[in-house]
Amino acid sequence: MVEFVKVLFLIVCVSLIGIVLMQKGKAAGLSGAFGGSATGDNYWGKNKSRSLEGNLEKITKILAALFFILALIISII
Repeated sequence: MVEFVKVLFLIVCVSLIGIVLMQKGKAAGLSGAFGGSATGDNYWGKNKSRSLEGNLEKITKILAALFFILALIISII
């Protein structure tokens, strides 16, 4: 059982690293310094939850929760 949890923890860790690296940065670059919109008030900015970026954020939150839960389980075991 302990080995299964450790292997699952390793899979979650590697997956979390990959998902975070796939996401775009939140920095606005020079447009943020001169009053430009970083999120964009266009169609893609308003419907972010349906886009790939929105899905990556959801997966990141789920994997982060699993990471903390598995870390607690491993520390208790």
